Amino acid sequence: DIAQPIAQRTHAAFLLRTRGDEEAVGVLMDALANKLDTPLMRHELAYILGQIQNPIVCPMLSAILRDETDDVLVRHESAEALGAIGQAESLDVLKEFAMHEAPEISETCQIAVDLIEWRQANTNVDTKGKGGYLSVDPAPSFNDNSEKNVELLRQKLMDTSLSLFHRYRAMFSLRNLNSDEAAVALLDGFNDSSALFRHEVAYVLGQMQRASTTDGLIKVLRNKEEHRMVRHEAAEALGAIGGEVAEGVLQDFVHDGEQVVEESCHVALDTIEYWAAGDFDQL
Repeated sequence: DIAQPIAQRTHAAFLLRTRGDEEAVGVLMDALANKLDTPLMRHELAYILGQIQNPIVCPMLSAILRDETDDVLVRHESAEALGAIGQAESLDVLKEFAMHEAPEISETCQIAVDLIEWRQANTNVDTKGKGGYLSVDPAPSFNDNSEKNVELLRQKLMDTSLSLFHRYRAMFSLRNLNSDEAAVALLDGFNDSSALFRHEVAYVLGQMQRASTTDGLIKVLRNKEEHRMVRHEAAEALGAIGGEVAEGVLQDFVHDGEQVVEESCHVALDTIEYWAAGDFDQL
């Protein structure tokens, strides 16, 4: 029901993710197909379908990626979801759009191609749940001795001579350390030229929930010149971290003028309220 508050609808979407059965997938697909819905909600639905990893959704995700009339955020997330699901059959469409003029799409597709090909070459490596995170990530963390060296990982994170996939691996290795030192190192990623890269940094910081990054995320949210996908992800990260400072800033941007940012602030404020209530009997 697109008339309902987006925060409540997001709760419903993630409950369906928790179920993850075919009936839940069907409901999520029906919702994603509705172009009258907002780009934020539809991109969230595409993300969730990628996390569930049911290959039945791949034709739909491919169709959205091919649809030049659809929102870039939804197409980007559909491409990332194809990478998360990891079907070899998705490689053709991903390689085709890895040359797309929109960097949010082309970069996502190239990373998804690299992920699928990496998995094909590393069939015995289980990356899910590494570092205590249960998300299906767009790139695996490293498995060598560099994995716990924050400075070395920071150097790889910021080395633009490396592929985005390789730099993402450094990013998720830093996330898995889940220390203030690693989180502060990730803040350097906001200086990168790629909006996709910057948005992924904000997403990862939201997963880490380190208060030491609050000021850096607020700076991103306040920057009206920043790409909407980065600002939206910074807002949701602030909701995950919580605290009075984050809550106050999020209140300031619920009337931002950019729909994706406004809705993300509403979702983030709802997240803060939810955890502050402390009644988790139904979890």
